[in-house]
Amino acid sequence: MNKADLATEVTKRAKVGQKVAKVVVDAIFDEMADALKRGDRVEIRGFGSFVMRDYGSYQGRNPKTGELVTVQPKKLPYFKVGKELKELVDNKEETAGTEPTSNEPTGN
Repeated sequence: MNKADLATEVTKRAKVGQKVAKVVVDAIFDEMADALKRGDRVEIRGFGSFVMRDYGSYQGRNPKTGELVTVQPKKLPYFKVGKELKELVDNKEETAGTEPTSNEPTGN
């Protein structure tokens, strides 16, 4: 699913126009990005949370030349999945995998 698909789903569920749904989706993502830039944590209950993590400098290699390079310190967003979403995804995988896979005769 991408942003356009999400806007289409908002259009269907909220019964609003496609332009309004696109503005809503864009506003949500923009505000989440702004909050992370400020160093705030973004938590969506039942889905997960986003936080900024600091990564220190380290020695890496240039893949073309094999030369050692120093990678500068950086901050990257980190997503931690929520318990409810984790359980929802796990349960769907379990129910999808409950089809009989045995090659045993059924007795017909």
